[in-house]
Amino acid sequence: MVRPWEADPSALFERRLGSSAQELGNSKDTEDCPDIWQLDNGDIAVIGRDLTTAYAAKLPGGVSLSADERLVVIPGNMLSAAKKDIPDA
Repeated sequence: MVRPWEADPSALFERRLGSSAQELGNSKDTEDCPDIWQLDNGDIAVIGRDLTTAYAAKLPGGVSLSADERLVVIPGNMLSAAKKDIPDA
């Protein structure tokens, strides 16, 4: 099956969206930091805790995960801090 969108593993990290985990008080060091980055192709990379298994049975109707997808959770203040860097549609 051909998907309308596919992640490009050759895309590179271009810029952080929002503030770092340390700046927001969500991490003490750089070893375990949630983060949001724009890639050089315009896609967004989200680094968070993998809670795929914990949420698999709790997904709302119409929401599904493919075998190659993971559900990650990041702190809410991190997404709020990124709002200024995300253009309106």
